[in-house]
Amino acid sequence: MPQGSSHRVVLVVDDNSNPFEMSCAIEIFGLARPELGRELYDFRLCAAEPETRMRDGFFTLTGVAGLEAAESADTLIVPNRPDTEVPRAERVLDVIRRAHARGARLVGFCSGAFTLAEAGLLDGRRAACHWMWADAFRARFPRVRLEGDVLFVDDGDILTASGSASALDLGLHLVRRDHGVEIANHVSRRLVFAAHRDGGQRQFVERPVPAVPDESLGPLLAWAQERLGEPLTVADLAARAAVSPATLHRRFRSQLGTTPLAWLTGERVALACRLIERGEERLDVVAARSGLGTAANLRARLRRETGLSPSAYRRRFGAGLL
Repeated sequence: MPQGSSHRVVLVVDDNSNPFEMSCAIEIFGLARPELGRELYDFRLCAAEPETRMRDGFFTLTGVAGLEAAESADTLIVPNRPDTEVPRAERVLDVIRRAHARGARLVGFCSGAFTLAEAGLLDGRRAACHWMWADAFRARFPRVRLEGDVLFVDDGDILTASGSASALDLGLHLVRRDHGVEIANHVSRRLVFAAHRDGGQRQFVERPVPAVPDESLGPLLAWAQERLGEPLTVADLAARAAVSPATLHRRFRSQLGTTPLAWLTGERVALACRLIERGEERLDVVAARSGLGTAANLRARLRRETGLSPSAYRRRFGAGLL
């Protein structure tokens, strides 16, 4: 469990790596956050060569540490690049294998799943990669359980994101897992990026644009988020949107990739987490204010979403974070 800047995150840059995902990692793990009174991570870049040609030769990266910096990583972000058929350098794969063997957390953004699979670390495990490469990945690595319709996969000590922008989703998920909802929300506000996006890659696969797009759910979601402590139901949401429950369900599926009830429950759990982080110790109060009803339901929902009991969540995230 990272505390302060003692948790070292290292990103390995390889020949033809994508600069966008590198920038995402720097934004999330590398920026100073003086407003929090502490740094969340100790972030480093490293590369196998003194000069690394980035994707399509747009620029050359110099002045970063050598691969030895990866040997002390607590979280290692592996290289990703568009030329997925070109084998990774064996010494890069060896660094990744050693990191895994000593218990470091491994992260792959976009085509980074290919790197982890080449290192032999994904056999029998769940993973995500970009939908454009899904068929090629399955053909090449049939023993990996590729999940093709998600933004990212958290498989414990190995996490993978499906595409370029989902590097932000996975990065914020790691901050949330390490430091709690409140800190993750702060980082997301700095990024001007949603702290949690529901849905999967099917939202972003090319498809015909409808002649008359559905109305945005934004106003409805904002209205509901201000009333989570009230006994809102799917019928209430539908009435507010002036549509039938069936139509509302279709809009949620189309625009968010989830159901109205699942979204509402997720928002209530997130609010409960924030209340616990801010120091509220009475579970019945947390349950009532978040709309989860009872302490028993709060315990069940929190454990399902975070893997922690309320007391364990409070010990990990509740003391003096902000």
